[in-house]
Amino acid sequence: MTEDRKDAELGSSANEPELSESTAGEFDIEPGEVVEEELVEGAPVRRKGIYLLPNALTTASLFSGFYAIVSAAGGVFDNAAIAIFVSMILDGLDGRVARMTNTQSKFGEEYDSLADMVAFGVAPGFVAFFWSLNGLDKIGWAITFIYVAGAALRLARFNTQIGSVDKKYFVGLPSPAAAACVAGLVWCFHAWEPAAWLTFLTLVVVGGSGVLMVSNVLYRSFKDLDLRGRVPFAAILLVVLMFVVVALDPATVLFTGFLIYALSGPVRALFRRKTRRPAGGKG
Repeated sequence: MTEDRKDAELGSSANEPELSESTAGEFDIEPGEVVEEELVEGAPVRRKGIYLLPNALTTASLFSGFYAIVSAAGGVFDNAAIAIFVSMILDGLDGRVARMTNTQSKFGEEYDSLADMVAFGVAPGFVAFFWSLNGLDKIGWAITFIYVAGAALRLARFNTQIGSVDKKYFVGLPSPAAAACVAGLVWCFHAWEPAAWLTFLTLVVVGGSGVLMVSNVLYRSFKDLDLRGRVPFAAILLVVLMFVVVALDPATVLFTGFLIYALSGPVRALFRRKTRRPAGGKG
């Protein structure tokens, strides 16, 4: 790979196969078109165009994130928070649809990452800022920037660690979970009167989520769960119960659930340290 890159930089074409005029014409790129190289039976093949279905879902997730920003700017904070949760659902669907239909692509991966930056980085930060933190002047936008920068760094690190870390765990708080903590907080308390304790809670949730995203704390990914196997009949009753509980008060249930998940990483790391200290002391 390194040698090929060097040859490309030097403009060398000695080792490249000659292309006929018809073959070369096939690789002509139209303005605005996307061309990707895929491996088909071990041989590289260049294809033009993108897959519509997964990228349409990614676009819908991006739109929901953008709508959250617009709603927050207009003071409709409950709709803004709900839009972020809608983005989470759509973000979970696009990858699964791409795998089920065998329509994964490099373009889709990059597009999804950029959409996640808007939906789970910029949008939650702006929603929290317009809702509560804009009254704190420089402190408010500084905490907001910590969250947005944390989301950007988290996504960049995740993209570079694909295939090199244990799939059972995420390194750092996933950006959708961090966005859910912020959006859940706003959704829960959007109708409350401004108060010092609520502003402080917003500072802790927004700033803490930003720091946890770039931390080395491990979080369960739940990717090792087998959802295709048979389970006892009682399992479906638990699913029904979960839907009922969420329906009773979705804002409170979702905020509490994701907040517990965000705290589970540091708590697990703390217990691991405590269990290692006695062994280290004996040595």
